[in-house]
Amino acid sequence: MVLISSKTGHTDLAWKLSVNDFPGIPGKELEEFLSYYLDIYNPEKTLVLATSEGLNINNALKGRDESVNCIINLKRINDVRWINNLFETTNQHLPNDGVFVGCVETYGLRKERLLKKFPPVVNYLYYTMDYAFKRVFPKLPGLKKLYFGLTQGRNRSISMSEAFGRLYYAGFKIVEFKSIGSNLYFVAQKTKEVKNLKNPTYGPIFKMKRVGKGGKLIEVYKLRSMHAYSEFLQQYVYELNNLQEGGKINNDFRITSAGRFMRKFFLDEVPMLINVLKGDLKLVGVRPISMHYLSLYDNELRMLRRMVKPGLVPPFYADMPKTLDDIILSEKNYIRKYLKNPLKTDIEYFIKAFKNIIIKKARSK
Repeated sequence: MVLISSKTGHTDLAWKLSVNDFPGIPGKELEEFLSYYLDIYNPEKTLVLATSEGLNINNALKGRDESVNCIINLKRINDVRWINNLFETTNQHLPNDGVFVGCVETYGLRKERLLKKFPPVVNYLYYTMDYAFKRVFPKLPGLKKLYFGLTQGRNRSISMSEAFGRLYYAGFKIVEFKSIGSNLYFVAQKTKEVKNLKNPTYGPIFKMKRVGKGGKLIEVYKLRSMHAYSEFLQQYVYELNNLQEGGKINNDFRITSAGRFMRKFFLDEVPMLINVLKGDLKLVGVRPISMHYLSLYDNELRMLRRMVKPGLVPPFYADMPKTLDDIILSEKNYIRKYLKNPLKTDIEYFIKAFKNIIIKKARSK
């Protein structure tokens, strides 16, 4: 751990960042970014350090007469073995609305850096090997154990979605972020207390909490088409980009390249057959959605949705609505018809959806 005295003034802090303790960090640009959001002229309330362990934060704050309202950790999270533990410890030492500043080399910035570092052809060969070892290995059973045994988690390749998703998971929200040098610096604000975090699965098949019949939360199985921890970012990405035609979030950076391919051919939804067999879903029915997405609907549709099971094939593919209002009307019409004549309605909607998907190549983006 490197600890910078929190008793330095604003200018002295920037000088230390760029010259002494952290060579290579663009201190002036970082100073300007931080000073816009933080009152680092109040050094008694700010802790600046570079650590990969939550224990070091505990030690740095032990015996202090005053609490801090800002923790700046300049160790990039790519080199942190237990990222969630570090975020959780940071959360514990901040008051509500306290600020946490950190950084990550996203895999996009990493790719850009590596391709510039080596000559053509060699750079793509090196990047491919780096991607396989430092991004794929840490997420696969067996290979994950090998990776962490060899590297102790240092220099991992991490997506922006995963970094931000972990922050939301650990009780923070993103206030601002900016690329400075080869790192993405983020300003996050504490929104809630958390403790004893359990890591969500990295695996190719995962479970999402969705609203079922009667408003009951169910766990829906899907093939992973988004970066890890993306499920904790839905509201953030919605507020950032809103919805596109068809009701999905616009410019959703959480979706992987492979995920876009899987979604095009509905491969990500194949594990939902498990939910059909378990009785949580039926073959045809309204789409199983999150609590956040449900909050976008009007009260009438929320009440109607409580009366039916969600389905694997939604009325969306029968009606092909374009806007959120169109989706709401489509679901209301389906549920009203279903409540009057369940079997006839599901057969009718299944045939329409089949024609649109197979003949007209209809897709949900």
